[in-house]
Amino acid sequence: MEEGFLRVRCEGCHAEKFVAFSCKKRGFCPSCGGRRMAETAALLADEVLPERPLRQWVLSLPFALRFLLATDPDSLTRVLRAVYRAISGFLLQKAGLTRATGFPGAVTLIQRFGSALNLNIHFHMIFLDGVYLPVEGAAPVFRHVPAPTGAELQELVQQIAARIGRMLEQRGIVERDMENAWLAMQGEGGPLDDLIGHSITYRIAVGPRAGQKLFTLQTVPAREPESEQQGDGRGAANAGGFSLHADLDIQPHQREKLERLCRYVSRPPVAVERLALTPAGQVRYTLKTPYRDGTTHIVLEPLDLLARLAALVPPPRMHLTRFHGVFAPHCKLRAAVTPAHRGVGSKADAADCDKPLTPRHVAMIWAQRLKRVFGIEIDSCGRCGGKLKVIASIEEPEVIARILAHIQKTAPDQHQAELPLGARAPPAQARLI
Repeated sequence: MEEGFLRVRCEGCHAEKFVAFSCKKRGFCPSCGGRRMAETAALLADEVLPERPLRQWVLSLPFALRFLLATDPDSLTRVLRAVYRAISGFLLQKAGLTRATGFPGAVTLIQRFGSALNLNIHFHMIFLDGVYLPVEGAAPVFRHVPAPTGAELQELVQQIAARIGRMLEQRGIVERDMENAWLAMQGEGGPLDDLIGHSITYRIAVGPRAGQKLFTLQTVPAREPESEQQGDGRGAANAGGFSLHADLDIQPHQREKLERLCRYVSRPPVAVERLALTPAGQVRYTLKTPYRDGTTHIVLEPLDLLARLAALVPPPRMHLTRFHGVFAPHCKLRAAVTPAHRGVGSKADAADCDKPLTPRHVAMIWAQRLKRVFGIEIDSCGRCGGKLKVIASIEEPEVIARILAHIQKTAPDQHQAELPLGARAPPAQARLI
């Protein structure tokens, strides 16, 4: 609301409400994060990922590799390329095809954060659960492959670890002897390297307790150690600090499940509803799920919270969403397999397509975005169903401040749901960011 808002009125019952603008800043605004999350999920579910079996592959990385990929975008691209080739090669082998005859595809969303606001670079890769076979003069044929077994998953994660190690060693980034391997970083470090290192290792970065372990709260009993292979043996596999999960599959008809998954993997790093301010002025952050030792919260000084947030910001012009295989922009099969039918060869294939082709990506209009992301209806009144009309655009800082101060004084209860501020503001609490 502090960045401005619209004043809208129903033409029928004359009820009014305010609709906030987006702050459009490169930070941790919950509204902007939610908007980007919903738009990314809508793009992937509606225009990129086809109605074919899909599977999520999640790869976690060793601590040292997290530091390298957080500070070297080129190494991140090379590592991700090696991971994709390993998994796509596995799918082609199971399908009985080669890279010349079969075409897999995936979308990778690179996450930089963990549940404790720590820097934890890992890959969420939504793979086709099979491969496409091109057919001359006809649509490509999809060949489904069965889910990986526990033994196959373990062999694959070992292959991924070996490939990444060889690739980094050939580039001179990793050096090793008979027993150990270490990063051979050259040149001067970046200004955020110290913050990044402390964030990765769950330690305090600034202040008098810098270097010490993070203060945590344990409010539930600790769990017994679990085996690395759980359930039916297809859930996860571990090797050399790498962890590979592939237990979530999506069937062609489960489009709502697909969009929920896309929202999850493109979510913003900070969940404002889990932030709280203690009476002592410290920041308490609730973990998404308790750790095995029973830890449910972390406690930070406000300055250390800012240091953690600074470490989570990606370098400028670094893409966190990558498209591989048939979903890559220049793949010749992209127009034939994606729902939007956009890509190389789409004009040539227009005559063979029953549905009209979308010429280019058309972003959601403002009203659609508000409804899909925040549940705010801007076209019709929620009370009488009448048409809503914009009667004022409030953009001057002084006017905004006076209106918000008046609302705060006159509102009988700041927690009530009928406030004209709508559903997009964060929970009422002490202001942190």
